[in-house]
Amino acid sequence: MAKITFILGGARSGKSTFALELAKKYKDVAFIATCQGRDLEMRKRIKAHQLSRPKHWQTFEESKEIIRALEKINSRCPCIIIDCLTLLVSNLILSGASHDLITEKIKHVFKRLNTFKGRAIIVSNEVGLGIVPRTKLGRDFRDIAGRINQLTAANSDEVFFLVSGIPAKIK
Repeated sequence: MAKITFILGGARSGKSTFALELAKKYKDVAFIATCQGRDLEMRKRIKAHQLSRPKHWQTFEESKEIIRALEKINSRCPCIIIDCLTLLVSNLILSGASHDLITEKIKHVFKRLNTFKGRAIIVSNEVGLGIVPRTKLGRDFRDIAGRINQLTAANSDEVFFLVSGIPAKIK
């Protein structure tokens, strides 16, 4: 069973940087990226993230089907990073997936990780600290992201919350 580390925090709180630091002690790392470069600004962000990772790490770009990426990763790989759940949830919602389907997909990820012998580092945004979104889509996103974060925290061995680049271990 994998040792699962969940990293949570606000936008630009240092989550991804902290995840990379935790993973750099491993020679081989599989990085599952969920972001889609839908516009120029996002493509620039993706490029910056790519450049921040060691070149020898394997990268799997998978915006909706994390299981597909996990199946491609060698079982001897000592570390997997999934960055990030929030974008995964957003991609699934925008493709028409229901809350129940999204929850089932995440539960399936944990079943798969239970067969993994290394470390899994999962990154997500905490979306419940701000105002109530104005639109139904925004509220639906916040609600399912919050539930997925709770599910992930419950299935993780340790949880860190980042504030201004400072990690606080909360589990």
